[in-house]
Amino acid sequence: MANSHYEPPKQSVAGQLFDSIFLLILVFVALFAPLEMGLAGGGKTELAVADKTTWVGLGQNAVQQAQWEKLGMTPETAAGIITSRFDYSFDVTALIITLVVVVGYFLLLFRFSKIEYRDVIEERFGKK
Repeated sequence: MANSHYEPPKQSVAGQLFDSIFLLILVFVALFAPLEMGLAGGGKTELAVADKTTWVGLGQNAVQQAQWEKLGMTPETAAGIITSRFDYSFDVTALIITLVVVVGYFLLLFRFSKIEYRDVIEERFGKK
């Protein structure tokens, strides 16, 4: 059994800087790629209302009307907010692809971690 103290490999400042910038770029790509590919930000839909110039036409009752007026809104200024709805639809295929990618990433991560862990244990305590 080896009694030597484990010394992790040293990385240069340039290497650390490169790794940090590279990871930052990967994060930005991961965040913006779905938007650029049209896979995120489904958008909004507009509800059709009978009359956008009255509270009744917008489907607002007296209590709701009073709250809108406390905010300084009129039926015309509140119409865009009231009639705008987010589109929460999603694509099942994209969901499955995302699931496969995430699960695959974690399986790969666990596999490499297991290899690294065994190497460190072997280096510290020797082979079984």
